Amino acid sequence: MSANPKSLEADLAPFRLLINGKLVPGATTMDVINPATGKSFVQCPRADQAQLNEAVAAAKAAFPAWSRKSWDERRRLLLALADALLKHQDEFARLMTLEQGKPLGHAAYEIGGAIAMIRAFTEMKIEPRLLREDATQKIVQLRVPLGVVAAITPWNFPMILLMIKLAPALISGNTVVAKPAPTTPLTTLKFGEIAASILPPGVLNVIADQNDLGTALTQHPDVAKVAFTGSTATGRKVMASVANTVKRLTLELGGNDAAIVLPGINVKEVAPKIFMGAMINSGQVCLAIKRIYAHESIYEELCSELAKLAEGAIVGDGMDPNTQFGPVQNKAQFEKVKDYIADGHARGKVIAGGKALERDGYFIAPTIVRDIPDDARLVREEQFGPVVPVLKYSDIDDALARANSTEYGLGGTVWGANLEQAYEVAAKMDTGTVWVNKHLDLPPDIPFAGAKQSGLGTEMGHEGLEEFTQPKVINLAKS
Repeated sequence: MSANPKSLEADLAPFRLLINGKLVPGATTMDVINPATGKSFVQCPRADQAQLNEAVAAAKAAFPAWSRKSWDERRRLLLALADALLKHQDEFARLMTLEQGKPLGHAAYEIGGAIAMIRAFTEMKIEPRLLREDATQKIVQLRVPLGVVAAITPWNFPMILLMIKLAPALISGNTVVAKPAPTTPLTTLKFGEIAASILPPGVLNVIADQNDLGTALTQHPDVAKVAFTGSTATGRKVMASVANTVKRLTLELGGNDAAIVLPGINVKEVAPKIFMGAMINSGQVCLAIKRIYAHESIYEELCSELAKLAEGAIVGDGMDPNTQFGPVQNKAQFEKVKDYIADGHARGKVIAGGKALERDGYFIAPTIVRDIPDDARLVREEQFGPVVPVLKYSDIDDALARANSTEYGLGGTVWGANLEQAYEVAAKMDTGTVWVNKHLDLPPDIPFAGAKQSGLGTEMGHEGLEEFTQPKVINLAKS
């Protein structure tokens, strides 16, 4: 699929906030930058605190009626949302590429995933649970909705990460105030436009800001739960901000995910999978492979194969159908990734890429770094960009100790020909999810949770649905 970005930008209709069922302008406006050009291509509304308060008040007012609707009534409306998103999938994909930068095919895949996420949660249901019953008593546990949920989403996957929060929140009877990242607000605002014609007023509200309303939203006394995806540093601030009101909280935070490559593996077969695991979405994935530990027997070959893949990668505007990897999403992250590459040059040996591309926009060549020590910033920190270090090991226990020596614990991968051995290694990794001989397989019905400082609570699966409810025990005397 090809398109002319200029014509698409010219055709963009004005964007609006969604507050209490009405599409309204913001108190002011803000520029949205196309990361492929580094230039503003549209303005969008920017809410102020008064509008934030209006959105929360609308959600609070809508909660009683929405929570009293039957599960099937809410399910019908969510399926209508999914159908409407499917109808506009191409439009959403183009919009996402303009604001986020990812290749158009990847954007379409994300919209498809968002639709699938909504539909998956409509297939789940929470039933009353009988805990005990005898001649004298009956004890039942219900799970009831919490109230107003603040859904705060990042810029790397603006739609699917919204639906991971929105779908379980709404199907279980909560109302929502959604706040997208300021650099990728458009797809969320556009979704609000669709929702305005389907959901009752106040059930979903969408605001946009310049990261200046986050604290007001998370501290708001009428917000019952905060569902946040973002960096660990910001997650700590969110956690502190909800303490005074003891809100329910789900945090999906950063990762420094390790891949452990065992001896005996077919390097030519797995190298492309490992490369994509590190570089997909230009490395801007919380669960991306961010460190590779390769056994000494295959280290040279794996480094060579990864370097070939990096050098052959096509980096460009996501609107170009030949592009494999788009730009880094924003200038601040672009500068951070350049710093990590400088660390790679200083502490290791760069064997592919190693530079920003000399063109407009925030483009960085996929970069492979070898022979780098464990205490280098590129190894210790989350780079969140298209650069990955490859480290050598000789003993698997040493590799595990080094892989686990981090504050993060989001995900990890093990690559090995012997599945029993690979499973044993995976079981010893200190992370919430570990894949063996594959990566980023995230079915909506499978729970996902980070360990250590990579998160709090669970997303997806039935466990993720229950995160948006409060258990209530009814203890009934029969005599």
